[in-house]
Amino acid sequence: MAKHIGIVACSAEGAALCYRTICTEAPSKMGEHMHPEVTMHTHALGEYMIAIREGNWEKIAELMLSSTQKVSQIGAQFAICPDNTIHQAFDFVKDKSPIPWLHIAEAVAKKAREDGFKHLAILGTKYLMTGPVYPVTLKKFNITSQIPDENDRERIDDIIFNELVNGVFTEDSRLYFNEVIAKFKNQGCDAAVLGCTEIPLIVDSDDCPLPVLDSTRLLARAAIKEALA
Repeated sequence: MAKHIGIVACSAEGAALCYRTICTEAPSKMGEHMHPEVTMHTHALGEYMIAIREGNWEKIAELMLSSTQKVSQIGAQFAICPDNTIHQAFDFVKDKSPIPWLHIAEAVAKKAREDGFKHLAILGTKYLMTGPVYPVTLKKFNITSQIPDENDRERIDDIIFNELVNGVFTEDSRLYFNEVIAKFKNQGCDAAVLGCTEIPLIVDSDDCPLPVLDSTRLLARAAIKEALA
């Protein structure tokens, strides 16, 4: 029997992509129309945003743990969170969690190491890009990273919160992401981390200046692997 996956969600679009990936990719390993049991819970993104803007990571951990308790009570045997930014609260969560967790940045780092990437461009919310989630995790894998300049960080953050989380995907924003990634290519990066779980919905990997590491789908694949372990 596959393990029951618990999804601690934050924003709708990223969580939906993660859930959909689990359900569409598991059948190749489990049989037609088959996937592990999946339970998802989320508090409103607005509740998370109040705490994020205050830099109150302990409050964010409380919200994450509340969701973890709920999915655990239903039967989830481990948890994932398809949101990179709130992983900054991960250390507050892991020791109090009733079930084990997979870490989204570790899923990305493992794939980067597998593919031989050494220097990654990090794209995500401004809180994620300037925070410790990826630098700390990638250091364990001897992988370096860099982030956009302040102007690009602000525009990326604006696109995420005013467009992507609301299901708005424009051609102008897609081309802008490609422009930013092209800058990273010129600066020596060998791959780009799509470190906001909505970015894969707008960036086309076949039309991108660098190979992409899709954090949402990589986490979903790690969850399938763990469920079948």
